[in-house]
Parts: sequence; C-alpha cells; structure tokens
Amino acid sequence: MAKTDFSKPLIAQAERVLRQVYLPRIARCLAGLSPEQIWWRPNPASNSAGNMVLHLTGNLRQWISSGLGGAPDVRERDEEFAERGPLPRRVLLGRLRKAVEEACGVLRRLSAGDLARVYRIQGYRVTGLEATYHVAEHFSHHAGQIILITKMLRGHDLKFTHLPGEKKEKAKPLPTV
Repeated sequence: MAKTDFSKPLIAQAERVLRQVYLPRIARCLAGLSPEQIWWRPNPASNSAGNMVLHLTGNLRQWISSGLGGAPDVRERDEEFAERGPLPRRVLLGRLRKAVEEACGVLRRLSAGDLARVYRIQGYRVTGLEATYHVAEHFSHHAGQIILITKMLRGHDLKFTHLPGEKKEKAKPLPTV
C-alpha cells in the first residue's frame, strides 16, 4: 500500500491559520485598543496583548525561521514578557507580520522529509511536523488570549466566528480609543 504524503496540505493549513485567520484577528484587536490597553495586564501573573504579540513573533522566528529554516536564533524570550511598552501598534504588527511571512516562506520550502526530520529547537527534540503543529497551535492559543483581552476591554463581540449556514453579520469596525 502506498503511503500518502500529507506534507503539502499540512503546510498549507498552517500557513492559512497563521496568515489568513489569526494574524488579521490580532491586527483587528490591536487596531481597536488604545496604546494603554495594548499594554494593560489583568494582574501581575498575566501578560498584555502587546507582550503576547512579542511572544508570538519570537516563537515564530525561533521555531520556524531558525529551527526549521536555519536562520540564526537570536530570541530573547524573557524580554518578550518584560516589555511594558508602549511600543507603537504599527511596530508590534510590523514585527508580527514580518515573522509570519518569514515563517510561511520557510514552511513552503519544507518537504515531507523535512517534516519527518528531527530538529533541536528551544532545547526540545522535535520533528518538523511537531514544530509546525506546535507553532500553529501556539499562535491560536495566544490569539485567543488577545481576543479575550480585547472583548474584556471593549465589551462587545468581535464577530470572528460564523457557523456554516449562519447569516454572516458584518462586524462593526473597532474604533480606536
């Protein structure tokens, strides 16, 4: 029985969720928050939306651009959480967009063999498949936190989710505070 190569659909899905699903949602959230709200922390044990954007940027670069793509690993993870801002929204989004584009470029070049190969990333031994899955899952997790913070601070539904067959309500733009 021939083995099916799932590398292309897996990579395409990872690219889709990073570039087309979560990056636009994060951008929309940040567009609707004031600089103070971007750096607001619910409590000392939690991170701000700004910290999570820095963290996602570092994670993408470390796990995909460096870990799978071979770029130098220059990540300073503790600095992602220590930042108190306010870094401007455009700077945060610019860094995240660049990291997403770099990561998607690396993902597009991966073969089935690259996904099966074992890499050492952030001290872990993982396959390319595990690294790709980790990054998509991790990005989704923190995008959800950024969305929750935005909903908490803005007090309304962002209309990101629509079930099949539901009439799509047009989302109102978030005014910048």
